[in-house]
Order: sequence, then C-alpha cells, then structure tokens
Amino acid sequence: MPVSFDLFGTLVTTSTAGRRTKPSTAVAAELRDRGVTVPDDWTTAYRTPHVDAPSSAEVPLPAHVAAALRSRGVAASDGVVRRAVIAAFDPDVRRREGVDTALDAARERGPVGLCSNCSVPELVSRTLVRADLRDAFDAVVTSAACGFRKPHPRPFETLAADLGTDAAGLVHVGDDPDADGGIESLGGTFVDVAETPLAELDTRLRTGGGP
Repeated sequence: MPVSFDLFGTLVTTSTAGRRTKPSTAVAAELRDRGVTVPDDWTTAYRTPHVDAPSSAEVPLPAHVAAALRSRGVAASDGVVRRAVIAAFDPDVRRREGVDTALDAARERGPVGLCSNCSVPELVSRTLVRADLRDAFDAVVTSAACGFRKPHPRPFETLAADLGTDAAGLVHVGDDPDADGGIESLGGTFVDVAETPLAELDTRLRTGGGP
C-alpha cells in the first residue's frame, strides 16, 4: 500500500518573512535589497495575474513576479527575481506532532511519497532539510516541478508512477480536503489529518486507509 503525504500544514508548520507580513511586501523588500525598483502600486501588480496559464496550472512565483514587474515597465534579471522570491519565503520550520509515527506506519506498508503544492523554488527542499525529512521519501513531487496544482490529477499521477503504482492504489494524507482530496477522483484514498491525527495513522492504515 503506497502512502503519500502533503507537506505544509500536514507534516510541518512554517513561518517565513512572506507569511509574517504580506507576501507582496516581503517580495518587495527582497527586490529592493537587490537594487530593483519596486512600483508604487506593487501590491496591485502582485495580486494581478500576468501569465496566461491553463486552469490548475502552477505558475512558478518568480515567473509571476517578473511578469508583474514588466507590466509596470521594470526590468530585472531572472536570477535576481528568483533569489528575491526564495529569500522572501525562506522558512522557519517545525514538525507537527506524530510525524515520525506516521512515517513509520507508512513505511511498514510500502513506498512513501511526498506531494506538495508549492510555487516557490527550493522551498520544499529547504523545508525537508530543516525538518530533518530530506531522506524520508522514496519520491517527491511538487506542483512547480510537474506543472499543475492539486487537486489536478497530474501531481498524484506523477507521484504514483514514481512510486511504481497507479493513483487508484495511493493513500494520500493531507490537511486540505479540496486540494489533497483530489486523489479520490482517481480512485485513491484521502486521509484528512483533521480527522485522523498523524499519531493515529497506523490504525487507519490497518483498515486499508478507508473510512
């Protein structure tokens, strides 16, 4: 029985510069620190879509920020924008209670994966390192890497393939019924940590992950 986990809000909680204040404010501060002129109406520019993308597609945040700057006539190199975005969301990380117990329970039953919605480059990898979870998974899929956000099927299908199974056989543990619950449209099983705490996952898996 392959088991996958969501990351943010499920296995870890984070605090970052981008979340302590408004994300747009944090990004603006990092851009200024790198010599980029930030438009006076930056908050509006940041909140406005600038990249034409299909529904549920993940637009990497640096691409969005660069497009927002260009919409206001500001040119900045891709490298500078990327570094500013990464710095704005650099996380302080705490594991949630029961993480080790849940991962041990999952490993006893088969391969273990991570499936995370995240538009910020390096954020997932940095979070895993700081939570001492870097080597905890047999496969890791992010929305930025696969191009689509949960509940779109692509992240789940990509992860299932990486784990050597199909999505219908996947048990996915998460905190967002709308996003993480998308596994159910593929025939898989969603386990909501609000109903089944991580420390109780073993008991849930003993019943096959079902209700």
